[in-house]
Amino acid sequence: MAARLDPAQRKSILRVLFTSLLLDLISFTFILPLFPSLLAFYRALDNRPNSLLNSILHYLNAYKESFAIPINSKYDIVLLGGALGSLFSLLQAIASPLIGRASDKYGRRTALLWSMCGNIASVALWCAAVDFRTFLLSRVVGGLSEGNVQLATAIAADISDESQRGSTMAMVGACFSIAFTFGPALGAWLASITTVSANPFATAAGFSLFLIVLETVYIYFCLPETKPAARVENKGKAGTVQASKKHTNAPYLLNAVHFLFLLPFSGMEFSLPFLITSEIYPDHASPSKLNGRLLGFVGLIASLLQGGVVRRMAPLTVVKTGVFSCTLAFFLLSKVQSTGQLYAAGTLLAITSATVVTGLNSLGSFEAKESNRGEVLGALRSWGQFGRALGPIVFCSMFWWLGRETAYQIGGACMLGVVAIVFGGLKAPIIAKSGK
Repeated sequence: MAARLDPAQRKSILRVLFTSLLLDLISFTFILPLFPSLLAFYRALDNRPNSLLNSILHYLNAYKESFAIPINSKYDIVLLGGALGSLFSLLQAIASPLIGRASDKYGRRTALLWSMCGNIASVALWCAAVDFRTFLLSRVVGGLSEGNVQLATAIAADISDESQRGSTMAMVGACFSIAFTFGPALGAWLASITTVSANPFATAAGFSLFLIVLETVYIYFCLPETKPAARVENKGKAGTVQASKKHTNAPYLLNAVHFLFLLPFSGMEFSLPFLITSEIYPDHASPSKLNGRLLGFVGLIASLLQGGVVRRMAPLTVVKTGVFSCTLAFFLLSKVQSTGQLYAAGTLLAITSATVVTGLNSLGSFEAKESNRGEVLGALRSWGQFGRALGPIVFCSMFWWLGRETAYQIGGACMLGVVAIVFGGLKAPIIAKSGK
């Protein structure tokens, strides 16, 4: 596909891709800082012992009370938010391969528009969610239908030749960093606006719905189909297409690296609020502000890196830089005691956020044929989402059973294993120079 695009066409599609993905991710991040308030609202609204929300909290408390280190009840809502996040990631892991195969069969644009219909339904349910069941249903629908990121990755590969692949994938990653830097703050501000609705978060939900609908209309009118037309490379006896592909890095190895990386990394991300509020600043009056400042700092640094540095680096170098940085962050967090040390670890996490997933997506795109690009990238995302689903459970269990220092050191040791695989097992793809 990239070979048939002139520079003006490619630039136009990139503009549509960047704008639509940014709209999607900003809308997606609105809800992130609201989880504690949302769940507290639903808990106060229906405090019956046998309600769905209290039943879930009962099992979470039973799990929490099994730990060697007591966990303050103020973290109940945080744990529940983490459980919902793990559920969302698990549903994404199930849906991603199906969405990828659908995009190979029916086209990227068609699959993306169907995904947007699911996103609209999910946010509309949030707008109407005056009880926890409806809110939970909105998260389930969203988890099963959210295909924008993986389809954006496939589109980026469709319109880029091998020499352009890394910089284009970095642009997709930059959308994440920008959205996660500004989206949560905007969502929190919108939630503070008074509403006459029975849902006190209707303003944030309504604006999120507006962005999703705007994105859908924009995609419908402005995004062309980018999936390459089927090409016959080899024919079997029946004349069917049988394209061969020699892999530089076997897809199963890239999938394993994605899973093994995100398993400890997502656990570390989820544990940071507990680390800050219970270990570093246990007496701080506004721990949520400390968390918000650190996450904003990480997002800002990551977006600057992706926009100015990562897009100029080779994909394998990008992955190597990120996993090494993540390993250092784990060992630093096992000992951190001051604000300076915390922000030094935050800088390492920013480097990690800006590099690893972007680099793995680039490497994965080299291992796919034009005919199965969506399937290969969907599987890669699926394994990563499995890691995201399990990471908070596994890592936080270690945090409370073994203590902060041991948990982070084990996480660092696991990342050393990932470093060994990346440095010893992955190879740089052979990139043909563009003739343009």
